[in-house]
Amino acid sequence: MAKKILVVNPNSNPAVTEGFSEAVEPLRVAGGPLIECVTLESGPFGVETQQDVDSVILPLRDLMLSRQDADAFVIACYSDPGLATCREAVDKPVFGIQESGLFTALQKGERAGVIALSPRSIARHLPYVRRMGVESRLAAERPLHLSVEAAERDEAFGRVLEVATELREMDFADTLVLGCAGMARHRQKLEKAVGLPVTDPTQAAVGQALGAVLLTP
Repeated sequence: MAKKILVVNPNSNPAVTEGFSEAVEPLRVAGGPLIECVTLESGPFGVETQQDVDSVILPLRDLMLSRQDADAFVIACYSDPGLATCREAVDKPVFGIQESGLFTALQKGERAGVIALSPRSIARHLPYVRRMGVESRLAAERPLHLSVEAAERDEAFGRVLEVATELREMDFADTLVLGCAGMARHRQKLEKAVGLPVTDPTQAAVGQALGAVLLTP
């Protein structure tokens, strides 16, 4: 049987799942692991507060425990909810997109700028950045002041570009990260418009999961 990577959207908005499933399409190669993208139907419509983050930890763990047909898991939410809990619960690799996205971005530049949803998102992200030990290479996080639902729409691109330009011009970022799985559809257009490498964290995490799965006997 083909190996499988399960990518889980912890919010219940299927449009977000559809968006990042399209973004990882280039990683679906003939003869390679299957990449299955699913939505946590019991999750909030957008993971936007600490309460939202906390509410999906055990459902994510239970979903992974029930899906032992998968050879690796990706938590497709930039807050990396339940990453430690899920890693403890299952004996397969589990990737969080914030961790994977930042480490990937820092291979493309010296100072990463993160396009976040809101000031509350940034307040959650910064302690995690410190725990990862990469705070000195974070140029800044700047908020869109948009919800998950709004940020994934095509019409949000103008605001995404505005924040990306601020990160480049005011914070001297030389590499950018999309700070929400729902922004996946903006990556290629943004990279061309802003003139900097832009990392979609779900693509980054799935790429790392592919490596882990292919290198496991």
